[in-house]
Amino acid sequence: MIEKIAKFLKTPFACTSIAVVCGFMVACGILLVTGYSASQSLAIMVNSVFSRPKFIVNVILKSTPIILTALSVAFAFKAGLFNIGAEGQYIISTVFATIVGILCDFHPAIQIPLVILSGVAAGAIFGGLVGMLKSKFGIHEVLTSIMFNWIALYFCNYIALSERFNKPDSDGSYPINPSGFTLLLNDWKFSDQGREFLRNNYFLNDVILKTDFNLNFLVAVVVAVLSWVMIYKTKKGYELRVAGLNPDAAQNAGINVPRNIFYTMLISGALSGLAGALSITGTSLHGIQSLAMFENYGFNGLSVALIAGSSPVGCIFAGLMFSALIYSGQSLQFKIGAPSEIVNIMIGVIVFFVALVRIVPSLINKFLERKAKLDVK
Repeated sequence: MIEKIAKFLKTPFACTSIAVVCGFMVACGILLVTGYSASQSLAIMVNSVFSRPKFIVNVILKSTPIILTALSVAFAFKAGLFNIGAEGQYIISTVFATIVGILCDFHPAIQIPLVILSGVAAGAIFGGLVGMLKSKFGIHEVLTSIMFNWIALYFCNYIALSERFNKPDSDGSYPINPSGFTLLLNDWKFSDQGREFLRNNYFLNDVILKTDFNLNFLVAVVVAVLSWVMIYKTKKGYELRVAGLNPDAAQNAGINVPRNIFYTMLISGALSGLAGALSITGTSLHGIQSLAMFENYGFNGLSVALIAGSSPVGCIFAGLMFSALIYSGQSLQFKIGAPSEIVNIMIGVIVFFVALVRIVPSLINKFLERKAKLDVK
């Protein structure tokens, strides 16, 4: 019985669950020290996510870009690379998706793929440039990624405030043409017929009329599964993992390591680019804003990838949890005056414990060895 429990506790799922529980315990302790009720705070967080259909849908919708940027970071991790540039790749993709979405106005069957592909291509190019600098000149990807993040931010500001794209009396761009929207039932729900139908159905009214209802989350799930298949079930995925784990051995085995570094960052950038493009087509405003600071989708994706242990499928569940924490944290400040930053502390503690619980398997092994010695005696 003890052996079965020990075996379960050594699994990635158990280790991550322990980290999450520890994160919540620390957050509750901080709330108590600062004079807030931990039980009331947790109840508010749970209610703000599950008490209404629109809250649940909003959490799912907000998790989509986080999941995709997490996939971007996790994919690079699997190849031994640290893509801290997911934030810049996300931003640059929103810029080019917006530019194309404003300048072009084709039938939705053409416009939507065109806008999305333009964003994916922009993110892929940004990631590919980082990979090229790493493979050709040996420049560390962290340094170039950080620089590209700032390039993307200031280029976004330039386009958002430029005469051609800036919406008058605002600090953002015009929205893309409606033919590029990926919102479901967008025209129907605002029509008289749609409003009349939704008025008589609380659930659909809350979900469809009061959210940016779309299928982007399903796209993220499909991409996560395909990423898992590519990494673990294809020859190219095997080459990427071997090149990341042991570049010298991979080179001796005939694997072109520099080329695989480039391909890895290209694909990683494309995943972040997809996150940005879908945010433009599927989220209200449908344009870019002048940024005073990073939007943090890429950096949040980094945290999610760490919590998920770089598992593509794990990024789905970790992304949903992350989105729920961020969404519910806003309610804490509004309802009881607790600082919403407590959620950031909780996330940081969870990430810390995710790294720390890697010692759990070794501790369990030592415990089992000690128990075996005692049994022999």
